[in-house]
Amino acid sequence: MTDETNEAQAQADQQQNQLDPKFFQVVNEYLELTNKQSKEHGLKRISMASLYAAARFNVHTFMQGAGANVANERQDFLNYMTKLYRTMLNEHLDGLGHERGIDVGASELQAELARQAAAAQEQTKA
Repeated sequence: MTDETNEAQAQADQQQNQLDPKFFQVVNEYLELTNKQSKEHGLKRISMASLYAAARFNVHTFMQGAGANVANERQDFLNYMTKLYRTMLNEHLDGLGHERGIDVGASELQAELARQAAAAQEQTKA
């Protein structure tokens, strides 16, 4: 996976997730379960358990798709997933901070959003 491929895949994933109501249904069902579990086990334990489970499931999914190329694609997979997770964290910090009226500091996504806006303007000029 090249950086361009990773970025294209991330954008495609984001667009698909924005358009797919079933994706958000699954997210909401998962959050309901974690909220229920956190009442018994606490937020920190469920947060760590969720991260651990997500990592395991994502590696399983990657290995299923990569087949015999796991070793060759390992570093690209790790880079892609790390960048994707950091982007998701930024999106949720921005969104929940705004929703709750909390100053969460400057977003790392501002530069990316500015690049996307500039690219869109260039496309409309062409």
